[in-house]
Amino acid sequence: MLIHRAPVIARFTRSDATRLGVAAAILILVMTAILGADILPEETFHYQAADVARSDIVAPRPAAFDSKVLTDEARAAARDDVPPQYTYNTDAAIAIAAEQATAFDTRVARVDTAFGADLKPEERKVLLEVAIPDLSDAATAELVKIDAARWAAVRTQAAKVLEKTLLAELRETDVAQTRTQLAGRMAGDLNASERQLAAELIAPLVVPNSSFDQGLWDRARDAAAAAVKPVRVNVAQGEIVVRNGERLDAADLETIEQLGLGETAPDLSSFAGWLLLSILIVAMVLAWIWRFRPTLWHRNNVLVLIGLLLVGTTLALKVAAGRLILGFFLPTAAIGMLLAILLDASVATVVVAVIAIIGGALNGTSLEFATFTFLGGLAGIIAVRKGDRLQVFVQAAIAVFVVNVAVVSVFSLLGARDIRGILELWFASGAAAIGSSVAAVGTFAVLGSAFGILTVFQLLELANPSQPLLRRLLVETPGTYHHSLMVGNLAERAAEAIGADPLVTRVAAYYHDVGKLANPLAFIENQAGGENIHDQLEPEVSAQVLKQHVADGIDTAYAAKLPKALIAFIPQHHGTAIMSYFYARARERAAEPYGGLLAATGEKAADAVDERRFRHAGPKPQTREAALIMLADGVEASVRSLAARDEPSIRAMVGRIIDERTSDGQFDECDLTLRDLERIRNAFVEQLLGMYHTRIAYPQNTVVELESRRVAAAAGGRAGGASAGTGGSAGAGSADGADPPAS
Repeated sequence: MLIHRAPVIARFTRSDATRLGVAAAILILVMTAILGADILPEETFHYQAADVARSDIVAPRPAAFDSKVLTDEARAAARDDVPPQYTYNTDAAIAIAAEQATAFDTRVARVDTAFGADLKPEERKVLLEVAIPDLSDAATAELVKIDAARWAAVRTQAAKVLEKTLLAELRETDVAQTRTQLAGRMAGDLNASERQLAAELIAPLVVPNSSFDQGLWDRARDAAAAAVKPVRVNVAQGEIVVRNGERLDAADLETIEQLGLGETAPDLSSFAGWLLLSILIVAMVLAWIWRFRPTLWHRNNVLVLIGLLLVGTTLALKVAAGRLILGFFLPTAAIGMLLAILLDASVATVVVAVIAIIGGALNGTSLEFATFTFLGGLAGIIAVRKGDRLQVFVQAAIAVFVVNVAVVSVFSLLGARDIRGILELWFASGAAAIGSSVAAVGTFAVLGSAFGILTVFQLLELANPSQPLLRRLLVETPGTYHHSLMVGNLAERAAEAIGADPLVTRVAAYYHDVGKLANPLAFIENQAGGENIHDQLEPEVSAQVLKQHVADGIDTAYAAKLPKALIAFIPQHHGTAIMSYFYARARERAAEPYGGLLAATGEKAADAVDERRFRHAGPKPQTREAALIMLADGVEASVRSLAARDEPSIRAMVGRIIDERTSDGQFDECDLTLRDLERIRNAFVEQLLGMYHTRIAYPQNTVVELESRRVAAAAGGRAGGASAGTGGSAGAGSADGADPPAS
């Protein structure tokens, strides 16, 4: 009862089967018709090579095939791209490397002498400056600057790179490029200047060691052609294959043939694919709603709303399919925002995921477009929340834009899109984000009203004190009006504490007692100290009078055209609670002829009283918000009856009301947890302490109070015992007979 429960797997009844069959059949037929039928009529083409296209030839459907024409062209190009082949002999390369190593030793001999001899720095500098005449000025300066240890490192590394370079195949055409790359091949701990010096030392010694071979070149060209894989051509739906005025070549004719533009027979395989996709999507969406949202499953208006949004979006995606970036301009995120506001975020997420699948399938199984649609819609769902302020729609637009831009950027970096294409898609992302937000804010109130779903703006309007029904409460039942306001404040505070909907709770509290308009004086808060009519009524009759205010409330609410979601709170705020005051009176009266409740026969007579006649008809609260109103209703009335409204008294009374409702099983059908009840208890106490705060007693107030008591005493003496019978029935007008003030 007091824990969060997983959705109960309801039995799949014949009614569910009928509902599923009808809804699924309609949706599947409509979606298949949209997906499988081309929006624009097809045209039959009869072209030959070198003909001029009389109009833009547009692909009516996506296609993928291996192009023989393009494959042959690619293989010819591969043969032409093979460079001349050379013969390389390892022994010859080793001999050349050894010869050049000797030449290197000769080239740097004077430098070795300069660093090996015992020379003064000035003498060594003069010798080094002329040791290798063909060095650049920078290299010569570096040679003069380094010491013997650094020279040894430079010399060793230069010799290694020279040997390694000459042992590998080196063609004459590659010598110049290889020389420019020598500095980058140097390893060890050489700095940049030392690397450049080492490169200049060996650059003249780098010579070719490979010769051209015609036979080898022919074989290499044949191998290159054979290695070319068949060229795969992918044509997106709506892509322009040949533009108006262009000449058709063999590749164009092949593409036209593969698209079936010259054929008139329908593409049954594609139609079957769209049919299967429609069946899968509709079945999964309806099954999810039946399994996880049973309350929505039984609301035809919700199913119609979801179906219309799904069909409308599918139609828009079909129109934009394959038309370059047109699909990225569609405000598909508005669907998620609308459903998140009108229903809940989970339903919105499921529908957005389905829309993303459809969009990806319509655009040639485009993962990018599916990701763009899903993540953009998800961002809108997260940001829009309940759509209770215009500001959140601006935030949602920003969130959708940021996510869409990120998705486009990711796929652009992974693909080969140029900067212009990226900027175009960024612009489309901004337009889609703004369009989604504008569409959502402009239509959610209209859709909510058309499909009977409560919206934030509708609730705010109903909370306005100038509403005709609230004005009637204020004028005709001022006590009930004030009581409803207090209940609304209490319940709203508790709703915030447990994460329920504060706005729905407060507005429902304002209207929960509108049934008292039919008989205001039957409730003590509207009697203004006058005679209590329940003193002259039998307990059973009084109980029926109190029960009637629930039925009257429902009739009044329907007459005032209140939303059905709010009307549901009227019977639920009492649940099946017992009117304990009248039940106790009935037991006392039944036992009185037999010696009272203390006598065994009297107690037996009292037990014969039918408790069901003193219980409200229900149903029990179905939501946490309804449970909060039930508790706030009883707490506000009970605390008002306390003589002392200090914290211990208020806390004890709040605890008693919560415990009574819990033990009576009133929360068996809603998801209140033990933690929720503790938070509700604390929220009620804090709010009540603020409502019943104390004031300083001014001297003039004491004089007025004493004078009023004197006048009342004098009036009481004249009236005799005329009012003696009212005191014991002070609580007769309470909503359930258990709490002295009315509720």
